[in-house]
Amino acid sequence: MTTMVTRDERETRIDLAACRIEYLVVSYGLLRIVAYRSFVNGEAAWDLIGLVILGGFVGLAYRASTGVAAGRWTLMLLATIAIAGIVAALITLAAR
Repeated sequence: MTTMVTRDERETRIDLAACRIEYLVVSYGLLRIVAYRSFVNGEAAWDLIGLVILGGFVGLAYRASTGVAAGRWTLMLLATIAIAGIVAALITLAAR
């Protein structure tokens, strides 16, 4: 039988940093895939853009419901949502 070990602040901080990096890689990776599909294949990839935007809203909603949606977290999520919207608009205009 395994026993549960209490985690210290350093491990928690590292986990949070890893989650931030994962979020950025996935979000901007999806945006790059959308750009590739649009410019090379001429396809619309609104489902992927929607995932980036929905991911930002879900993260913000969860933080707001727990009372920690303030400062850098909110700014990062809103910036990602804004960038996704701008990229979507540019891709739409360039595809015409």
